[in-house]
Amino acid sequence: MPELFGTGYTRAGLLRRVGRLEQVAGVRLVTIGDGQARGVRVLEFRTGTGFAFDVLIDRCFDIGRCELAGQPLSWLSAAGVTGPWYYEPDEWGWFRAWGGGMVVTCGLDHTLVPGEDSAEHFNQPHIRAAVRYGLHGRAGGLPARLAGYGERWDGDECVLWAEGEVLQSAVFGEHLVLRRRIEARVGESRFTIHDEVENAGHTLTSHMLLYHCNAGFPVVDESAQLLVPSSRTTTGYGVPVEGYQTLSAPVRDATEACFEHELVAEPAGTVPVAVVNRALGLGVYQVFRIGQLPHHTVWRMMGEGTYALAMEPSTNRDAGRFDATERGELQWLAPGETRHYDLEIGALPGAAAIGRFADRVAALTPGQPAHPGLRAGG
Repeated sequence: MPELFGTGYTRAGLLRRVGRLEQVAGVRLVTIGDGQARGVRVLEFRTGTGFAFDVLIDRCFDIGRCELAGQPLSWLSAAGVTGPWYYEPDEWGWFRAWGGGMVVTCGLDHTLVPGEDSAEHFNQPHIRAAVRYGLHGRAGGLPARLAGYGERWDGDECVLWAEGEVLQSAVFGEHLVLRRRIEARVGESRFTIHDEVENAGHTLTSHMLLYHCNAGFPVVDESAQLLVPSSRTTTGYGVPVEGYQTLSAPVRDATEACFEHELVAEPAGTVPVAVVNRALGLGVYQVFRIGQLPHHTVWRMMGEGTYALAMEPSTNRDAGRFDATERGELQWLAPGETRHYDLEIGALPGAAAIGRFADRVAALTPGQPAHPGLRAGG
């Protein structure tokens, strides 16, 4: 049964106390009315614990604002929420409409750095000899079809849910469909995403997927720490790896850096990752399946204004499409083939929750401290 305001309630007990569930929790459909976000549809989720998040229907059904009891968990960029009609899919144009948010979908046929690749698999060489791929692909700038939303009681448990479908298609090109279901339980401070990516076309199509999960201030602040079960961490940015898990205050003229992890999974195949701020008593975490998303990169940007840390589970290494091709790791979807992905994201409120999650990560990497950056007994 959901626990609200320190008390557990049955369905009957809760509904005796409110005229409508939305007094304490629910999902509401709204439309942004001004600026470059004008016309973007949003589903506002509230679980009753102070945990709230926005589903941006017209931006790939991604997660924008996310907070707990008024404290932000997600990073929002200076660009802000941007309508899909302003999206620039070529080269580096992705940055102009990257509003941040808790989850940004990158894919569905390409992620990471832009470039050009062969289009021979589309069988129209006299029209399309090559395909140009922009940074992180096209999916994140596409609007979804809203399939439904609402709340569902299962006995004394209440599930808030939403479903959407994103189509990425072109004549003589890919025909990919992303079907996404988002769920959050009343009385909990987390949500889950289940994605299905289908090649609905008739030709072979490349497939890459990356979840850009962006944490920001006040969770991201001086002495905040990254918790990740990694047996080996590397970076190609010419910066030291040692100490990267402990964050700094904002740095003038800072340069971004990415750190790639060789993951250690739990017996069930799940991987727990978090960024935590012990001084604040707040953290944000993600859990994903290594069999679905075998790679993980952390984007660390300590610059002024653009001050964030992204946890990025992915189908591919950080080096991107062309490295994957050379390694023989670029994935392909045959006509009618589907892939499934599951991601859980939530808040870690208080020292006890942070400590339990830190111990969970530390159990996978014996010999490494459960509390990086702290002295023994600190």
